[in-house]
Amino acid sequence: METSGQSVDADITIIETMPETTMTPEQAQQAADAFRKDFEAVREQVARVVVGQREIVEGVLTCLFCGGHVLLEGVPGIGKTLLVRTLSQALDLQFSRVQFTPDLMPADITGTTIVTEVETSGQRERVFKFQQGPIFGQIVLADEVNRATPKTQSALLEAMQERSVTVGTTTHQLPKPFLVMATQNPIEQEGTYPLPEAQLDRFFFKLLSLPPGRDDLAGIIDRTTSSQNTVPKAVLGAAKLLEHQALVRQVAIASHVRDYAVRLVLTTHPKGTAHSDGATATYATPMVDKYVRLGSSPRGAQTLILAAKCKALIEGRFAASIDDIRAVAQPALRHRLIMNFESHAEGVSADAVVANMVQTLPTEAL
Repeated sequence: METSGQSVDADITIIETMPETTMTPEQAQQAADAFRKDFEAVREQVARVVVGQREIVEGVLTCLFCGGHVLLEGVPGIGKTLLVRTLSQALDLQFSRVQFTPDLMPADITGTTIVTEVETSGQRERVFKFQQGPIFGQIVLADEVNRATPKTQSALLEAMQERSVTVGTTTHQLPKPFLVMATQNPIEQEGTYPLPEAQLDRFFFKLLSLPPGRDDLAGIIDRTTSSQNTVPKAVLGAAKLLEHQALVRQVAIASHVRDYAVRLVLTTHPKGTAHSDGATATYATPMVDKYVRLGSSPRGAQTLILAAKCKALIEGRFAASIDDIRAVAQPALRHRLIMNFESHAEGVSADAVVANMVQTLPTEAL
């Protein structure tokens, strides 16, 4: 990982980290309380428009406050687009949307160079000018991302990791903060292209959006079929959000908590997996050995640590715990496990494997 003030190698964030500062316990608690207050203020504004979906909203906000991206999987009509638009309004950030289709081209996302006429010294000349695409927003909704071809899907890779877009020989920086919220429909398979593992790994969280229950559905009907028109207020600006993203990285984490996250990621690697130090995996559970073909990358461990730090701040603490790691394991790891044929044949999901890992992994290293 690079030093302070430079881009972090992992794509989960590219914010410039704040210089290391020593906080007193009182200052740390004040910072945690301020973070929690702003987090709850944004969540409250979102809840004024979006009915229910509390876990989904918290997961999306966690990605945002950690500087990561989110993949949201769910059937149509359950408020995915409404959620991200409302979030942009509550944060007073620029919102853009890309509807992915099979004929969508990379330039439709990143932008392209066009010929324009300009007047210089009384003469009109034709010059090349870069026309920005919808990726140049602060909150970008990639709707039904799996409907585009792999060629078009790859246009997001540089934007998500480097927070920049290269067109020709020129690299254009994206605005900060920057969040990609991609959606996909788990039901329809015809005319879709599964996201490659390299792109899945670039999402901080994968969240599963479920249909609303009885009370939530009644609330949706009341809000959408009456004259009620609730507009969220902007309660947090871009500058303050960037400060909170930097604050997350300053949250304390004990060595045994960090080691738990490391061992949890190593547990995703089936027996026989070779590592850079020459050792072979010894942490895998029988369930992992049976159903997992390839485990998580180091981005999984980075996600666990940052999400745990954010969760600690949400609860008003300035130190992450093992319980925080366990709480974020599902959304952080479910899309980073490549399941084998046997898992599909027996109907074993990645969630079931992650749950088994969390239940069986001891809190202390043996």
